[in-house]
Amino acid sequence: MRIDAHQHFWLMAARRGEWPPPELGPIHRDFLPPDLLPLLQENGIDGTVLVQTLCSAADTTFMLDLADRHGFIRAVVGWTDLKAPDAPQRVRALATHPKLKGLRPMVQAEPSDWLDDPALDPAATAMAEEGLSFDALVLPRHLPSLLRFARRHPALAIVIDHAAKPEIASGGTPGWSEDMAALGGLPNVRCKLSGLLTEAGERTGIDDIRPYVRQLVTRFGTGRLIWGSDWPVLRLAGDYPGWLEMCRRLIPTEAHGAVFGGNAAAFYRLD
Repeated sequence: MRIDAHQHFWLMAARRGEWPPPELGPIHRDFLPPDLLPLLQENGIDGTVLVQTLCSAADTTFMLDLADRHGFIRAVVGWTDLKAPDAPQRVRALATHPKLKGLRPMVQAEPSDWLDDPALDPAATAMAEEGLSFDALVLPRHLPSLLRFARRHPALAIVIDHAAKPEIASGGTPGWSEDMAALGGLPNVRCKLSGLLTEAGERTGIDDIRPYVRQLVTRFGTGRLIWGSDWPVLRLAGDYPGWLEMCRRLIPTEAHGAVFGGNAAAFYRLD
């Protein structure tokens, strides 16, 4: 089973004042299942993980409704306010939906120490108890606090989205490799092989991306790397078949079954 473990759908009418802005023409429009399905079929992808893009309960409801109506959406990573006083109850209610497999706070927009707040701990504990995973949408500056968070919650399955968005366009982020190495040493942490092209600026050739993928393989091993397209955001820097083929060339052939499907199926508990 080949899985795209990171893709999005949205309606612009629900995003007034939210990203993406009009100047990002390739993605400033509605994206729904009929837009993605031909790409999945053409590239031999059996299913996807649909990931949130808005900090709203309505967005999660929208995604779960799509998942109920489209079988290729195997899992949804939704959103709730994980610091709300009633966050554990919200987590448990969301976990009753069979396709809700994880939650994602948009930490990239928050201060570097956002994950250090003990107000997160009750929700994180409830997520672990319910078998939900934590998608960490972070930037390199959040990695030290993510390490502390992951150590506080060893029973919580965590995946780092987009390899924490290293600044490939400017030649890399100081400390990123060391911080990722520390996180890679924790058995409850995984990493998504996704989103790198949109951080690369003009450096989108395979030799530009190779050093970062090599680092990820070294830090996490092919048993804890999970491929995702980050479509339609991918459209800002490349195309679906091109990104998939680049990653297939960068990952050892014997690990393709794991990185391009098996690891996602295990992490998100796909049927």
